[in-house]
Amino acid sequence: MARVALANPGTGDDVAIGEILAWVTEMEGAVPNHFRVELNFPEYFKAKLGSTKVLWQLGELSMPEIQHVGILVSQANGCPYCTAAFCTILNYGLQVGEDYVTGLLARGSEAAGDPRLRTILEFALKVNAEAKSVTDADVAGLRAIGLTDKGIVQLVHLVSDFGSYNRLNLALATDYDYRDLWRSLAFGWQPLEDLSFSKG
Repeated sequence: MARVALANPGTGDDVAIGEILAWVTEMEGAVPNHFRVELNFPEYFKAKLGSTKVLWQLGELSMPEIQHVGILVSQANGCPYCTAAFCTILNYGLQVGEDYVTGLLARGSEAAGDPRLRTILEFALKVNAEAKSVTDADVAGLRAIGLTDKGIVQLVHLVSDFGSYNRLNLALATDYDYRDLWRSLAFGWQPLEDLSFSKG
């Protein structure tokens, strides 16, 4: 159970919040519990989601590339909630096949057949694991696939942005409200009724 209230997603007269909620409903099919957690601080909710919107829409990475980064960074950080959220956007919102998304969860960056996407994912995972380990050669690899300084900065910010959502949902135990399939594949989770307990 979430450690803070799940706020009512009603927007009142706040146009900015209404637009954010309409967008997430289009991409995910409903307003997820994560947004209801964030709405406990509505002033920052607008700023934070506004920043995320800029990162997702005004940089050099495509929306599918961004969701790939979100999935693998969230999986690496052990966040079932965010992993499922970005799987939902890639599968439901962007119409990428379920078989492909499940393969991504199982094989990570190796599932990406496109060299550009694989380079992006490997760089993102390295930044996430230990940013100081990034080398000049790693950045040169991003330039080789067509990213400029803008795209490189965008990618590093994306890793940080996804990490911040991971920390929020893990720390506040956001109630899971996505398909069990995603957390099962990403983390081996099973419903309690499906677990078999060995007797000592």
